[in-house]
Amino acid sequence: MRILGEFGKEDLAKVYVASMREGNGYLVEFVESLQPPVPREEKWVLIISSSFGCPVNCKMCDAGGHYLGKLTKDEILQQIDHMVRRRFPDGRVPIPKFKVQFARMGEPSLNPDVPDALRALADVYDAPGLMPCISTLAPVGRGSFFDELIDIKDAHYSGRFQLQFSVHTTNGQRRDELMPIKKWGLPQISEYGESYFRKGDRKLTLNFAMTQGYPVDPEVIAEHFDPAKFFIKITPLNPTANVKRKRLRSVVDPHDEDSSRQITDSFRDFGFDVLLSIGELEENKIGSNCGQFVSIIQDGGYAVRTDYETLKYAPRKGRSNQGVT
Repeated sequence: MRILGEFGKEDLAKVYVASMREGNGYLVEFVESLQPPVPREEKWVLIISSSFGCPVNCKMCDAGGHYLGKLTKDEILQQIDHMVRRRFPDGRVPIPKFKVQFARMGEPSLNPDVPDALRALADVYDAPGLMPCISTLAPVGRGSFFDELIDIKDAHYSGRFQLQFSVHTTNGQRRDELMPIKKWGLPQISEYGESYFRKGDRKLTLNFAMTQGYPVDPEVIAEHFDPAKFFIKITPLNPTANVKRKRLRSVVDPHDEDSSRQITDSFRDFGFDVLLSIGELEENKIGSNCGQFVSIIQDGGYAVRTDYETLKYAPRKGRSNQGVT
């Protein structure tokens, strides 16, 4: 692995771009980040890639295109090792919350080496706070991958594994527009969750990057999901190049938490725990949660955006559990 560039700040977030193989295009990016005011000694988050580009081409994501295949187990682990060894050369990570998120470039369930990497990761470091996180669209045909995740979680990460499903909208047709791949619907995600969840496990997360024109109806979610096993995460739509190009607008205003109060309250009315997740706005300038630096290096035509375009959300009259558009 050869590091081509580093972007960001030590006290907030750093993005690394690396060439993994000989030849043009075999580039990945991975990230380490903090969540001020929480210090690194308490929480440290690594975000890694599982493929060269991504075959899915989600409407709001810059990782699509330039897809050249899947990373090997060793290539996945090399990203983690680079970030760990530069701070903890002996491999001892004494951090109570040390998260490794498979959430950068690539849909992790499409890579059969991801489960092998998860098994190996359990024994590489002296890291009692290690918590892997898989963020997925749940593509159709990958049932064996998700069955493996249950076995890995139970064997190696009991109570320390986080699984997040990208839902974003409760309208099936609009969901297909955002994420153009055959994927599990809400009933299938719910059914899987029932098989996955054990007493003491972290709840499965349903993630909504709320976008104007893509409705989110808490009542629909309540019809399918058990609040005792599923958790709701609501985020702004990150200001990527594709978001600007396709004129998408965030419902969540990161400058005004009250803009999301009705939707969060509506989910809570149905018994769900809800997290309104708004990162440090300075990270937009770094590009640690939005712009794809691989695209900048390959194309030279992308720019990391520094601000959000939001829909100023006005609460509706009537029932508190109405869908939001």
